[in-house]
Amino acid sequence: MATTDELLAANLHGVFGERDEAKRRATAAEVYTDDVRFTDPDETVVGLDAVVAKAAALLAGAPGLVFADEGPTYLAGDRAALAWTFGPEGAEPVARGVDVVTLRDGRISEVLTLLA
Repeated sequence: MATTDELLAANLHGVFGERDEAKRRATAAEVYTDDVRFTDPDETVVGLDAVVAKAAALLAGAPGLVFADEGPTYLAGDRAALAWTFGPEGAEPVARGVDVVTLRDGRISEVLTLLA
């Protein structure tokens, strides 16, 4: 079973930061529940396929941009959070945010993305 840190890293880098469709889908299947819910300021999507499609659309609209962790993982019960940046590698980020996840049975059942 993956640790909370590993789940948060997989969400950020293995799904939302992964440009290879097959790798992104495989990671999503490992770390999310089938009924995963993802909410950001634009919308809420539900289900594994919907979250994978959301990540693909984000990356398609942001060529050359990458996610980077920004700080430690925060934990409280079945919730965890990780701050991140998004931008050109080695340059000033174009976006900053925090992912707050809910864990169920060792997997992510909900992702709430808050933007700075």
